[in-house]
Amino acid sequence: MVNFGKRLMADQLEEWKEYYINYKMMKKKVKQYVQQTQNGGRNREQVLKEFSRMLDDQIEKIVLFLLQQQGHLASRIEKLGEERALLMEQADASQISELREAYREVGIDLMKLLRFVDMNATGIRKILKKFDKRFGYKFTDYYVSTRANHPCSQLQQIFKQVGIVAVVGALSRNLAFLQDHQGNFPSIYDHPSITLKDPIIEQINHSVQKLTHATNLLQFIGQHALIIPEDMHSGSEDLVDDQSYHFMSLLLNLANTFLYMVNTYIIVPTADDYSVSLGAAATVCGVIIGSMAVAQVFSSVYFSAWSNKSYFRPLVFSSIMLFLGNLLYALAYDVNSLTVLIVGRLLCGLGSARAVNRRYISDCVPLKTRLQASAGFVSASALGMACGPALAEPDHIVRENSVNTPSSDSGHRRNSNLEDGLAQPFLIDAKESLDENGEDNDENEEDPEDSHKPATSLTAAYRLLTPSVKVQLLIYFMLKFAMEILLSESSVVTTFYFNWSTSTVAMFLAVLGLTVLPVNVIVGSYVTNLFQDRQILVASEIMVLIGIAMSFRFTSHYSVPQYVSSALITFVFAEVLEGVNLSLLSRVMSSRLSRGTYNGGLLSTEAGTLARVAADMTITAAGYLGQNSLLNVTLLPSFVICVASIVATFCTYNSLY
Repeated sequence: MVNFGKRLMADQLEEWKEYYINYKMMKKKVKQYVQQTQNGGRNREQVLKEFSRMLDDQIEKIVLFLLQQQGHLASRIEKLGEERALLMEQADASQISELREAYREVGIDLMKLLRFVDMNATGIRKILKKFDKRFGYKFTDYYVSTRANHPCSQLQQIFKQVGIVAVVGALSRNLAFLQDHQGNFPSIYDHPSITLKDPIIEQINHSVQKLTHATNLLQFIGQHALIIPEDMHSGSEDLVDDQSYHFMSLLLNLANTFLYMVNTYIIVPTADDYSVSLGAAATVCGVIIGSMAVAQVFSSVYFSAWSNKSYFRPLVFSSIMLFLGNLLYALAYDVNSLTVLIVGRLLCGLGSARAVNRRYISDCVPLKTRLQASAGFVSASALGMACGPALAEPDHIVRENSVNTPSSDSGHRRNSNLEDGLAQPFLIDAKESLDENGEDNDENEEDPEDSHKPATSLTAAYRLLTPSVKVQLLIYFMLKFAMEILLSESSVVTTFYFNWSTSTVAMFLAVLGLTVLPVNVIVGSYVTNLFQDRQILVASEIMVLIGIAMSFRFTSHYSVPQYVSSALITFVFAEVLEGVNLSLLSRVMSSRLSRGTYNGGLLSTEAGTLARVAADMTITAAGYLGQNSLLNVTLLPSFVICVASIVATFCTYNSLY
């Protein structure tokens, strides 16, 4: 893999050579600053001021040239517009075709300018990271916060190019108008959902989306699943052999995803009843639900490694394990064994192939359909999450209870069983783009081969985690912990406070699950185009914190409206937070974590799984204190972790630019 400095020299246009960032010079300056500060020739304050001025000069040079080129392109489009007005009166098809080609030539030149901006933006990010690493000082935070948020920001011109987007709009509108000789093609402004099928415009739009981070719905959902890396559009680097891809394989992969999510959540409404029917406390549902997550901690690793060689065999193995696990889960009632039940759920966890599901879409689905496949992955997960509770059928247990106890005393007997259970001991149970987080190899600081190899162990993967990545993983842990507390204890809490039936709990959880897709549509289509991802991240964290705070029982009376509204706020904004969190994670994570066994998808899966395990163990442990204290005791860790994640987010806020 060619390092950035050499790639910059090789890819830059000769006629624009003097306007690119002088990366080589700045890198040498950083090295000189280190030597001078170590020798006592310069103090840190002098170095920071000089380096800031030097970087300001480089950015100003880039921006002024960028504005000049935008002006040239605008002038060309204006002249072509005059020609278009004359030709429309004549309706000469051949001349209109020539005019369309002239517009496309402008588009090709615009692509060159976009590539110019992309290379310079990457150079700025990398030189800032190099400076931070060499000096052990968070200069990036200072520089970005003072430059990007200034009213006269030149840095914003590079990372948020309103002028270039306006030129793209003018090109798209005129090419759309020329597509029909009579000008009957709908306006792109009146019908924003209509996309112009022109290869030049499509390439330009992909480049602009990469630079501005203004993701559309499909790309947002793809990053939500941590399948689509932010820098996926990079020429020929991500070509997948269409012959190795079969649509039926994708359907089977999505079906496996759907069934796994159904299998995960179908037991939630009935887990407390099931544990009571086997002689345990209702709060043992935390162990029952969490046992699957415990097994998933280990299954994610071997499935991720297995997917390096095959996708078919892991999915077959997953199906077998899920079948056996569900069989044991069902037989546990007949043999009256809680151990058999938990072993069944452990087997289901060992059949968790979500790492394979993600990996197949990332590696085997062609780029042209990968966004749609990623959206299908999230949709299948959301549908399974909603269908699981909806399909829960409590009649078997209810009928058995009704036979053994008179209907008039059923409520008393149920409460008696719960009290008896609480007195019992509980069970304890691929070619990559430039790496924005790593260093380039111009100075042979590390082996050029090793610097681009995937991590070979969890320890190696951990060493690649920057503070920004660690914070995003903490946020992911927090939101999964909060959601697991909400979902897993819902049956116990609602039965204790509101006397809800299992069917009512199932319907409530199904409604929560059905909010996933609408939330993704709104956030992916609209919100991400209005606000920066980091702004949405902070706002969502605060709303999750508010939802958790509203869930606490402050008085002796705990009402249904309070519970439902707080649960809805927590769940919906946790969904928003998950999408933005994984989108940012795919952006700030080292490209060495984009492949191999110990990849970013595995790390996020492990963080989420550990959160679920911790949450379910918290529910079970809190059961010792009695159901009256269960709600507040389990919400307290969620509240504390959420506050910690918000503080950590603000500490790394500027690095999420």
